[in-house]
Amino acid sequence: MILNNFVYTKESEDKIRLQIELEFVQCLANPNYLNFLAQRGYFNDKSFINYLNYLQYWKRPEYAKFIKYPMCLHFLDLLQHEHFRRELTSTQCAKFIDDQILLHWHHYARKRTKLFQTVQQNKQQSNSNQGQIGSNQNLTNNNIGSLNNSTSMQQQQHSIATNNNSSPLLINGHHK
Repeated sequence: MILNNFVYTKESEDKIRLQIELEFVQCLANPNYLNFLAQRGYFNDKSFINYLNYLQYWKRPEYAKFIKYPMCLHFLDLLQHEHFRRELTSTQCAKFIDDQILLHWHHYARKRTKLFQTVQQNKQQSNSNQGQIGSNQNLTNNNIGSLNNSTSMQQQQHSIATNNNSSPLLINGHHK
């Protein structure tokens, strides 16, 4: 098929269809749009309901990775129920859902910020603890080294004192 000097192939048609369906599915995240569809009678059309059921494939991981508004998948599930579709004709219902989404985002953002702050504090504590552990290891190594040095010195002094019996030795202020 040729249109405006552009040759449509099966592959390009599939890509365009995917983009259109993706855009439509993401529009389902907007409760005001759902209210618009309900008031225009789209949810009373059996073929439209079948189309919504067909769009469930967007929940599969290979397609869901393209979705920017994951709330749309939840609404896609809810639109499978007649009661939900019927309630959407009410503007108050759409307003209530919209308010709940905003509250969720607000709470989510606050909770996420708090989580990031906690992670940062834990990292800082971990880094400072590692610094203390490193300096404690250096002190321990120094203490062990000095202990080894003093032990070997005492051993050397003891061997000198026992090997040379001719003259008394002073070790740590004591005659041996």
